[in-house]
Amino acid sequence: MKSKIPIIVVAVMAILMGLYPLIYLSLDENVGFLSSKPVEVLGSNIWMTCFYFHIIFGGISLLTGWSQFIPKWRNKYLKTHRKLGLVYLASVTLGGISGFYMALFANGGLVSSLGFGSLAFLWLFFTLKAYLGIINRDIDSHQQWMLRSYALTFAAVTLRLWLPALTAFGLEFLFAYKIISWLSWVPNLIFIEWVIRRLQVKPGYS
Repeated sequence: MKSKIPIIVVAVMAILMGLYPLIYLSLDENVGFLSSKPVEVLGSNIWMTCFYFHIIFGGISLLTGWSQFIPKWRNKYLKTHRKLGLVYLASVTLGGISGFYMALFANGGLVSSLGFGSLAFLWLFFTLKAYLGIINRDIDSHQQWMLRSYALTFAAVTLRLWLPALTAFGLEFLFAYKIISWLSWVPNLIFIEWVIRRLQVKPGYS
């Protein structure tokens, strides 16, 4: 946390992945993730609406969240910090609810649905806890829950790092995807718990 390198790496990856939804503006169903979905799913207006909600607001969560962990910036621009926090809260709410619905139709069946469904539920829950923390003026609680929340937001990045890595080792896509439905976020959460508990996170990091 004393080094600027981790936050720079997180920022670069978050910005790149936060802008990733732009590729879907072509509305081409053969682009990226959409190419893996069956026609029946792509023909559902509800699913497609949730898909665009999820990638757009998930992207906004990535883009707005990382800057909140820079103490000097936050302290200097406290009003902006609060406004971005509200944008993050709204984005996670919309992205999480739509993501939970999408999890019901995840590639890989029940294992993937449980993995991504758990991710969406915890993402919403952690963010709500962070919001309640600041409402109750419990800064420590707010910071710690925000760290957990953004660790799950960052699953959008780690998913796209792990998936090609697993398939490169010869794993069949659907089998790799079942693993990714958990691997994309569980290690993130374990790591951030280590940060919170072992490094004793203090006010100034969220």
